[in-house]
This record gives sequence, C-alpha cells and structure tokens, in this order.
Amino acid sequence: MSFPEEKREKIKRYILEKIFQHRSDIAKKTAQAFGISLNTVYRYIRELEQDGMIEKVNNSFRLTMQREFFALDREKNELTEEDMIYDRCIEKFMDGLPDNVRRIWQYSFMEMMNNAIEHSGAEHVFITVRRNYLMTLILISDDGIGIFRKIREYYQYPSLDDAVNELFKGKLTTDSKNHSGEGIFFTSRILDRFAAISDGKIFAHDNYFEKLKNMEEVESLKRWKDHKGTSIYMGLSNFSNKALKEVFDMFSDEDGGFTKTNIPVKNLFADYPVSRSQARRLCSRFETFKEVELDFKEVDEIGQGFAHEIFVVFQNRHTDVNLIPLNMTPAVEKMIHHVRMSAIKNDV
Repeated sequence: MSFPEEKREKIKRYILEKIFQHRSDIAKKTAQAFGISLNTVYRYIRELEQDGMIEKVNNSFRLTMQREFFALDREKNELTEEDMIYDRCIEKFMDGLPDNVRRIWQYSFMEMMNNAIEHSGAEHVFITVRRNYLMTLILISDDGIGIFRKIREYYQYPSLDDAVNELFKGKLTTDSKNHSGEGIFFTSRILDRFAAISDGKIFAHDNYFEKLKNMEEVESLKRWKDHKGTSIYMGLSNFSNKALKEVFDMFSDEDGGFTKTNIPVKNLFADYPVSRSQARRLCSRFETFKEVELDFKEVDEIGQGFAHEIFVVFQNRHTDVNLIPLNMTPAVEKMIHHVRMSAIKNDV
C-alpha cells in the first residue's frame, strides 16, 4: 500500500524526531502512532539511511550532521563586518530553509557576531555550525573579556549574577551611543535554544538551561567553566513557523518602540524572593519601559517586603509603568493583593 506523499513525510519526520530525541522503541512507537506495520517502519528507516539523513552507530541510529568550524583572527583583519562573516560561514548552511528561518538566522547570527567584534575585545572568534535534517545549531566563542564581567564592570553591579539577571529585561548595553541593547533580548526569545555562557554563568531561556546559573551543575558544560571569554549557543528548528516581526511586535508599541518586557522571576532568584533589596534590584531600569510583565511561573510564594517594594513603592514612584503579574500561584496572588489593599487603606 502506497501512502500519499504528505503522510510519508509525516512518518519520516516522526522517525527523525524520535531518533534526535534519543528515544527507545522507535519502530514500535511509529507503528502505533500511524497504524502501520513494523515492516513498513523498517522500510522507511532504510530509506532515511539510504538518503543520508541518518547513520548507524553501533546498534542505534543518529541524524547525519553537516558541520564546519571557522577560526577568525583580528590581527588578520577577519573580525570586521558581521554580514561578510555571515556570507562566508553561515549562508551555505541556510540552503533550502524557509525564508522565515533564514531571516531569523541572519538577525541572530549578525547580532551576536557584532557583539563579539565590537564589545568583547577578543582577538579570536571561533564559529561552529552544525545542521541536520531537523535543526541548525551555531556556537560562537570568543577569547574576550566575557559578557557578564563587562556588564558588571560597566554598571558597577555587585556580582556577575546581577549582570546575568539584567539581561532578562533588555535595553542593556555598554555602548548606548551606538547600540540599543536589544540584540540578546530578542535573539534569546526568537530562537528555540539560546545560551550565553561566560565566567561559569549561563543566561538562557531554553528549558535545558533556564534554571542553571552555575556551570558545575551541568556535567556536559563543565569544560566551559574556565573558558576565557563568551560562548553563545544557538539552535533553531529548520521547520520553525516563527517570524521575527511577531517577536518584535510582542515587545513593541504601535510606533515600533521597545516599550515592553517580560521577566521570568524564577530565573532571577535561587530561593523564593522575600526581601526589599531583592525587589529593588529587580525593579532596576523598569522605568525605561511602559509595560513590565512579571512572570511568576514556578514561584510558589513571595515575601511581603518584596511584594510591597514592587507593587506599592516602585509603582507609586512610577505610575506611568504598567506592572502586570502573570502565572501567579494563589499564595503569590494573595500577597500582591494584600500589599496593594494595605496601601489603599493607609492612604484613606
């Protein structure tokens, strides 16, 4: 029995995704998912192998990976224009990808490459590009000062963690005359995977990295702990439906200005936030936005002083900033309501 081309592609994509995810019993699960025989599944697997999409390693399969490594040297004048570096190193890996995916990679790579060229003070930048049928991965590593260290020194933050946390807000730059501080903010949100790694710290929204601030916590990343400079890890599905404009519109007003931000509160605090000093650090630079979403997902509770400092003290000083708490547990919602109502009663 011959299936329509669309169904054949769905079956093959399913098999590839399960192989990429290192799942077990792939043939059995595929047969169950599509109501086909095991022999049919095995035929598809043979076809994928013959087409060069997968390769056998020992007793299992893995997706065939196209990869290339580039080393750029400032002394050789190889760290000048990010668009020229894109054309040289990345463009060939974009062949056959949808226009929206190509545009995302153009924006993301050039923004991160520009940071390495203009902000890091690096003498060398190393680029690794890997692409399989499902996903493209790019790693940019430099031997410069380190992104979190530079931010900490420029803004005189007490710790590297403060520098990491400020990146979640956006509009953070050490060169405000020439840069808006939007690159990492938007790049980290448009890609499927993003992590900035430096001085043993990680900034990321990706599920794999989002809770991990210390490199010692990730066995596979320990080797990067003592790496000088910054490493930017990026990944995007080759079949992504995302569009750059949609992400920009999420954080922009009708005039296109970067006026909104979203803060994942759980990423900023090791334990539940309780103190006023924590709240004051969190609110730093909120006044540069018109709207601030505070996402309390996976935050079970917050302290009264923390809530009061944000939703009463800061809000009273900056009435033009709209603070929007999201994904609150009953305990968090109750505390925010409590401090707001107490403030109203005290004003009466």
